[in-house]
Amino acid sequence: MIPTAGRVRETDNMRAAMTPIDPEICATLRAATRVVILTGAGVSAESGIPTFRDKQTGLWERFEAAELATPRAFERDPALVWGWYEWRRAAVFRAQPNAGHRAIAAMAARVPEFTLITQNVDDLHERGGSRDVLHLHGEIASPRCEVCGIPHALPSEMPELSPTDGRLEPPHCESCGGRIRPGVVWFGESLPSAPWARAREAARRSEVFLVCGTSSLVQPAASLTDMAIAAGAATIQVNPHRTEADDSVRFILRGTAATVLPQLIADTWS
Repeated sequence: MIPTAGRVRETDNMRAAMTPIDPEICATLRAATRVVILTGAGVSAESGIPTFRDKQTGLWERFEAAELATPRAFERDPALVWGWYEWRRAAVFRAQPNAGHRAIAAMAARVPEFTLITQNVDDLHERGGSRDVLHLHGEIASPRCEVCGIPHALPSEMPELSPTDGRLEPPHCESCGGRIRPGVVWFGESLPSAPWARAREAARRSEVFLVCGTSSLVQPAASLTDMAIAAGAATIQVNPHRTEADDSVRFILRGTAATVLPQLIADTWS
């Protein structure tokens, strides 16, 4: 039986990796048969992937990330946007899953019905051992034709960007000749329908809903937490900083996913 909702409890797990997790949180998670995790950029940032709020570096320091991640930017300067996404793909290629990614995969093995939803476009969850990940914002390694929608296979080696401005002309579709675009969801675009439908259903059926490493600002993904709350789920936020979800979730664990999640598993299933 899942413990009933109560007063929000906040625990600071930043100071020491071995700080015990609140026993009520552990009991709640251990009793659950349907668990959902929603992850955001903070989880990948621990592996060195820059977030959209980080200052750009090198060739990209004069640009705002949010200004490049739009259909209008790609239409205006496709070589600039494609080059930027190839630079980000190279960063993902070099990165390695962290303890948070691995802990999430380990948790899935302990829960009868487990759903992992991510706003991240990298494959670090998969490389960390997770399966059937719901990517709400697409995948950087899965570009497609902007005309016919056919997926485009990228070369395994990273391309050489212009040393002066980072531009790189996007390839063209082998089927229709259309321009290839990054396989991500840009600002102003709709989420992919199938993953979004599955994510909503999972949130509404969840008994425990964890939201990790996300500011809870980007909609509609942030609304999943509200759906879980409305359905009566126990909600747990893992984040080193205050977020928009602080006033609505039941439990708050202050710390990074790579610190908190391994300890949560150890204390719950030891």
